[in-house]
Amino acid sequence: MRVRICAVGRMKSGPERMLVDDYVTRFDRTGRALGLGPLSISEVDDRKGGGMAGEAALLERAVPDGAVLCVMDERGREMTSPDFAAMLAGWRDQGRPEAAFVIGGADGIDPALRSRADAAISFGPMVWPHMLVRAMLTEQLYRAASILAGSPYHRV
Repeated sequence: MRVRICAVGRMKSGPERMLVDDYVTRFDRTGRALGLGPLSISEVDDRKGGGMAGEAALLERAVPDGAVLCVMDERGREMTSPDFAAMLAGWRDQGRPEAAFVIGGADGIDPALRSRADAAISFGPMVWPHMLVRAMLTEQLYRAASILAGSPYHRV
């Protein structure tokens, strides 16, 4: 199952980019044997200033047909890393060809797009900068692959 992160904004070079790139590489290496990956990132930029609705239209175009749609949202479900790994494995085992994780812009995700999601995940009740959420999500994807592979990366 391919995995895609669809996110508003372009990540510049710097520590967040280095972290994201590192975890993408780790996920691809670990996930390959598990039927997970590759992990790709689609960045969209609303240059016309359409707000959340404009961003949602761009994000929807970045989500592949047939993909599980999972939004990263402060109102979403909080879960443990093993639960996240199990959810990812469940989608894979159902034969879903791709999972798309959507990260909105500074104002969040348009309610219409959020309502279409198969799942909504939260990294807690705090609001996180959307560029930092990319780093956190790529790390959790790598951690999920490590858990599924039985690697010692995730310790309980």
